[in-house]
Amino acid sequence: KELSLLINHDLNQHFFDFVNGFRIRKAMEMLSDENKKKFTVLEILYDVGFNSKSSFNTAFKKYTKLTPTEYRKKYSQ
Repeated sequence: KELSLLINHDLNQHFFDFVNGFRIRKAMEMLSDENKKKFTVLEILYDVGFNSKSSFNTAFKKYTKLTPTEYRKKYSQ
């Protein structure tokens, strides 16, 4: 609880958004990694800690302004 309050107060961010930021950054890394091309978006979302495709897509688009598939197409090498 104290960690959540610290994040809310000092970072001006909800704990849930803070955690999702880490998850989305990891997903971005995986989606742009040519070596991880074999992984589906569904596999990646579970790997980074999301439990549903809709919540992942919503969070991902909020963070990047792109869908995971659009991001992969744009940034994969």
